[in-house]
Amino acid sequence: MSLERWPKVAALREKLNGKAKAEPGFRFYLLYDKMYRMDVLQAAYALCRKNGGAPGVDGVTFEQIEAQGAERFLGELARELKSRTYESNAVRRVMIPKPGKPGEFRPLGIPTIKDRVVQQAAKLLLEPIFEADLPENAYGYRAGKSAHDAVQSVMRGLKAGYQDVVDADLSKYFDTIPHDQLMQAVERRIVDHKMLALIRGWLKAPVHVEDERTGKTRIEGGQATKAGTPQGGVISPLLANIYFRRVLVAWKQFGYDRKYRSRIVNYADDFVILTQGKASAALDAARAVLVRIGLTLNEKKTRICKAPDEEFSFVGFTFGKQYTLEGKAYLGMAVSRKKLQQHRARLRMMTGSSQTQQSAEHLTKKMLPVIRGFWNYFSIGARAQALGTMERYVFARVRRWLKRKHPKGGRWSEQLANIWPDFEATFKRARARKHGLATAGSPRTA
Repeated sequence: MSLERWPKVAALREKLNGKAKAEPGFRFYLLYDKMYRMDVLQAAYALCRKNGGAPGVDGVTFEQIEAQGAERFLGELARELKSRTYESNAVRRVMIPKPGKPGEFRPLGIPTIKDRVVQQAAKLLLEPIFEADLPENAYGYRAGKSAHDAVQSVMRGLKAGYQDVVDADLSKYFDTIPHDQLMQAVERRIVDHKMLALIRGWLKAPVHVEDERTGKTRIEGGQATKAGTPQGGVISPLLANIYFRRVLVAWKQFGYDRKYRSRIVNYADDFVILTQGKASAALDAARAVLVRIGLTLNEKKTRICKAPDEEFSFVGFTFGKQYTLEGKAYLGMAVSRKKLQQHRARLRMMTGSSQTQQSAEHLTKKMLPVIRGFWNYFSIGARAQALGTMERYVFARVRRWLKRKHPKGGRWSEQLANIWPDFEATFKRARARKHGLATAGSPRTA
């Protein structure tokens, strides 16, 4: 979201970033007084509103806030921040099913909207400062960088001969970041004790966990918590980047890039190390660096492989041997089988037997954004075969869904003829996003 409506906020961020770039050792000591500026809070609220999300432990929604007046809400929040009576609330934890992994869940912490707005205001001030310090090979949660940039960086490394790969997996990164060392990393740039107190408050916020079996709520975390930054908090991605920077900087400072002829590509809590024949030694070095800062590798998922004969995955893409339509092998990337399976599982759920109460038009409106979003992300790399296979799968699922909805007569066929052109057009546009990509056959004729 652009900050054009708040030019003074944008100018302040540019000033903070310029100062941080110009003086790498400078520590910022006057930030908190910007937290309760109305334009900063207005911009923060607009960003949170755009992202939406469920209410926190207080049950307050955006609609309720706006019914009583968003400006009134922000005015009260500004007074709390200025008088330093603001205190962070508990975080509501919900368990999100892991795609393609039945019975496995990922914890998500949902702060109250009030806390989200204050965290976003802090992020508006802190982000440009720490952005100046992040290395070029860190791609996650950064303006102007994307997962596609990270993928292209991996491909450049592989094509340059860095084909002995450490496919690394961190063990519960967000849950294990040590608070004391994280705050040291923050304090390297921030002196303002009021701003630091805010961050500590968010890290130490109690967590409300509802027991699905009993319906009772238990409280975890609090002041005794010594590690972790809850996934779901607005400030968490920035804190995660600040901390993982230590790994990337250490790699350079210790000379491991030269010693192991290596390159690291990092996206959020995911990273790969590309080497020229030094993968085993690089893995040992990475393990030692991580242990020193309180992090650990998931040894079951971390592996060494030799590209292109052995495949590895990174941010949803699989790297290794790909094949042209003529069957010629080349070093490339494609959407991973795991992501395809997860996408199929989501579409299967949307077209399940329990979903026939809705109209065909409503189903179409729900499915098309999901399909577009998936193939927009996977708009690079080899995907002709995957697109054709997925289109046939969607056709079969929609056809089956319509037959369930209209078991008698031929109405299902008429409705399929009405809605399928929209799906067909969506897949056609997905193919067009990749120049030169061969078109697979229509699911009705293949």
